Amino acid sequence: MGKRHLPPEDNGGGDNIEPVDLKEALEKRYLAYALSTIMHRALPDVRDGLKPVHRRIMHAMRLLRLNPDQGFAKCARIVGEVMGKFHPHGDQSIYDALVRLAQEFSMRYPLVDGQGNFGNIDGDNAAAMRYTEARMTEVATELLAGITEDAVDFRPTYNEEDEEPSVLPGAFPNLLANGSSGIAVGMATSIPPHNAAELCDAALHLIEHPAAPVAKLMDFVQGPDFPTGGIIVDSRASILEAYETGRGGFRVRSKWGQEDQGRGTWSIVVTEIPYGVQKARLIEKIAELLMARKLPLLEDIRDESAEDIRIVLVPKSRTVDPGILMESLFKLTELESRFPLNMNVLSRGKVPNVLSLKGVLKEWLDHRRDVLIRRSRYRLGEIEKRLEILAGYLIAYLNIDEVIRIIREEDEPKQVMMARWSLTDNQAEAILNMRLRALRKLEEIEIRKEFDGLTEEKKQIEALLASETKQWATIKWEVTKIRDTFGPETELGRRRTQFADAPEHDLTDIAHAMIEREPVTVVVSEKGWLRAMKGHLTDHSQLAFKEGDSLKLAFHAQTTDKILVFTTGGKFYTIGADRLPGGRGHGEPIRIIVDMENDQDIVTAFVHDPNRKLLLVSYDANGFVVSEEEVVANTRKGKQVMNVKAPDEAKRCVPVAGDHLAIVGENRKMLVFPLAEIPEMARGKGVRLQKYKDGGVLDLKTFTIAAGLTWQDSADRTFTKSREELAEWIGARAAAGRMVPKGFPRTGKFG
Repeated sequence: MGKRHLPPEDNGGGDNIEPVDLKEALEKRYLAYALSTIMHRALPDVRDGLKPVHRRIMHAMRLLRLNPDQGFAKCARIVGEVMGKFHPHGDQSIYDALVRLAQEFSMRYPLVDGQGNFGNIDGDNAAAMRYTEARMTEVATELLAGITEDAVDFRPTYNEEDEEPSVLPGAFPNLLANGSSGIAVGMATSIPPHNAAELCDAALHLIEHPAAPVAKLMDFVQGPDFPTGGIIVDSRASILEAYETGRGGFRVRSKWGQEDQGRGTWSIVVTEIPYGVQKARLIEKIAELLMARKLPLLEDIRDESAEDIRIVLVPKSRTVDPGILMESLFKLTELESRFPLNMNVLSRGKVPNVLSLKGVLKEWLDHRRDVLIRRSRYRLGEIEKRLEILAGYLIAYLNIDEVIRIIREEDEPKQVMMARWSLTDNQAEAILNMRLRALRKLEEIEIRKEFDGLTEEKKQIEALLASETKQWATIKWEVTKIRDTFGPETELGRRRTQFADAPEHDLTDIAHAMIEREPVTVVVSEKGWLRAMKGHLTDHSQLAFKEGDSLKLAFHAQTTDKILVFTTGGKFYTIGADRLPGGRGHGEPIRIIVDMENDQDIVTAFVHDPNRKLLLVSYDANGFVVSEEEVVANTRKGKQVMNVKAPDEAKRCVPVAGDHLAIVGENRKMLVFPLAEIPEMARGKGVRLQKYKDGGVLDLKTFTIAAGLTWQDSADRTFTKSREELAEWIGARAAAGRMVPKGFPRTGKFG
């Protein structure tokens, strides 16, 4: 008969549900999750530079005896060991971490020596763990050096069946040398790789000069040293600020050179790309831009990489400036990328903290001192145990015949020997376990020699433990040894990333290099619809518009030009001609392209010429001159240049040419005065140009007084008035003027 499920004991009619405050429960659980993520997953320990999964992989490989001089083991075996004993979080995450530790393009100093397919810089994945093999590298053994000598604390594993190190001894400056990145809860870390020899030099200087500023340490640590090389184009000042605060970033550019192809042709060859960029994706992105005609200076791109990177860029023609071509690529692609610096680490293995370069090196050196002291105490204990046994052996040799007699004749030889010569339990046990062949005279000499040697070593260790100066001298010797092992003269230790200033190029040239230069005709309708027709059209009568709409203005431009749009609200908007909708259809309303207010209309639009000056005039005849350079807007919101208040509005915008202005009001009165009377300003309301009793400005024209004022009538006849003929209309600014001359168009406009 099956076991019956008994109901819970009666507790007075309750249903065994315990009420819990939801807010409090969520806070507790989320805090526990956040702490777990920060402490046991995402942030590295400042002392050994490892996250728990990496530390557990290293520890498991040590237990499997996968030393650099030993054979390889299947990665599946390593992953199984790590997952079963130390890290119960799924085999794929462990294998991914293991693979990254073996990738030369990911790790500046790989901790795992991989055999098989461990992925590549194109972004291809590694082979399955059953096919790949691994063992530790020399760097990994330096991280583990002394772990069996009580150098660090051990803690129980997740199931408390085993123990794992809470941190590795870390003789190698791994945190900065290999870098780290991770996203925790509410915080993240991002540390680029550095050159180990430079870090050791900085650490040695810090031992000698503990108060040394970060600026001095930068004499040794120039900046990051990425495994994929590249060129850092940041200034020393910005790098120094990043290292002092622990936050910042580094602009890394690809390394490239110009290759002569003969007959005056050439190509660009990229040999190093920024750290963390997948080559295949980079080439794919450039190819997409090429297809979209966003790179008019580039003809073709080829990937000729084998083991080394070789990306060939073919220019459109031999006259292309290689510097401008590369600047356009740096702006649009990952040939230049920014690597962030956020040195957020677990300080002393417990507290998340953003440290400076000096702070990281200091904590690593303090950890090395703790390890040295612990290892020295462990060695001292081992020596004392051995000296105790050796002292017992010497007593035995001095009384060898008596020892043999006691062993042969006494029922309890151990107790008798301990009483006879005041031996300890360990000494008596060692004598009883001694082999007969060890009774020769030579062995006694060797024991005395070992005894004297250990006694001397004991004195040295005691002196070391008693003197902080000697401790730092020993650490200095250890760091120097690491520096020599991974020095700049070694293949692994030589600096890969270089430094340079970004070359200065005209921003306009670079902007043009990113746009295919083609002739277009910009069409603006009365209702504010914009489009760009291909080619320079002369006949505008064939242009189609929406019902109720018509042509306002049309002008010729190039796709590389900037189009300035002036509105009745006194604002200027800047639109790239390449961004205008094509000629098919009716275009798009300007309000979709820029953030223009609904109550405003377009006054005019034209091609930007930075060398020109503009005269802006409102309906009430207020106006001023502004340099065209000043009116360019960098955002969709535009740039407020002329201040107008309703019911007044911006009415005209004309290029300044000549030395006089002729202005006509709606009252058909005309005034002529020198342009010098109009102030030049970057923004404002302006000054009164003509005075009216009612109405406002109808038209205006700038001209050279010596050549006379011209206008056209409705029959396209041209009239010219000389200075003498204009004498009665020439006056001071803000005057009312006089009725227009005979023959002036009925429209009141100059034509």
